[in-house]
Amino acid sequence: MVIDCHYHWDERILPREALFKKVEEGGIEKVALMGIICDPFPEPAPFLVGALQMLLANRTTRGIGRALSAQFTPEGDIKILGKAYHIYPDPDNAPVFQAVKDYPERFLGWVFVNPRGKNDPVRELEKWQGAPGFIGVKAHSFWHRYAPIELAPVAEKVSALKKPLILHAGFGAHGDFMALLDAVPDLKLILAHAAFPEYGDTWKTIRHMKNVFVDLSQTSYVGERATRDVVAYLGVERCLYGTDGPYGLSGRDGRFDYDFLKNRLKRIFPDRGVQDRLLSQNFMELAGIKA
Repeated sequence: MVIDCHYHWDERILPREALFKKVEEGGIEKVALMGIICDPFPEPAPFLVGALQMLLANRTTRGIGRALSAQFTPEGDIKILGKAYHIYPDPDNAPVFQAVKDYPERFLGWVFVNPRGKNDPVRELEKWQGAPGFIGVKAHSFWHRYAPIELAPVAEKVSALKKPLILHAGFGAHGDFMALLDAVPDLKLILAHAAFPEYGDTWKTIRHMKNVFVDLSQTSYVGERATRDVVAYLGVERCLYGTDGPYGLSGRDGRFDYDFLKNRLKRIFPDRGVQDRLLSQNFMELAGIKA
């Protein structure tokens, strides 16, 4: 079984029929959907992606990487290559769980919350936690620009449900997930994108924290070296396959390439047992998904 643990349900970029075709052709059994946080934006050129990954991987140059990747307008929108793209303060969970309801054999659903938005995170979780296919909570403290400790009330609820919280951490106070774990020590936490933006420094922090995991999603944030290194450092049991689709590299059809990251994992880790762990087993155990 192959399960994508990190996919944004944005039919403006990849309509469902095209997504179905890609997952069928790619042998993806299930896709864990989350809401949309921003307007569609173009994938940066590969040489820019490689440069950003290099800058962020090195502590001495990380400040430059931060300056390039953490540019926001006064209104709170993200700037990518000099152009502003609107960030939604309250990602809509309704389309996600409608898709899960329509295609329960194919989709699972994350509840996207923002403690700085208009929707109360705990009430948003309670609204959807009983829905079929519910697997946990998604949060983006980087682009929504808050300290992860602000997630403590909803983290306590999701921890009690024995479900994970997946966090896209940010820089400085926006990446201080340790304060959240101090407040909710039993939380099952997934740090998105191989623990962006501090990567190896974060791996050292979480090395012996068995309740903290990373996903390997997004070609802009996670290169082949980081993929290889984080699996070697944390162990295969702590790493999860995800794509961050439909954002990322495009295939020959000009749309999201669903094969790229899965094939990367298979090439780097030829052992079938390792592949099974990364591609599905770890996430199934973490989120309580039955085969």
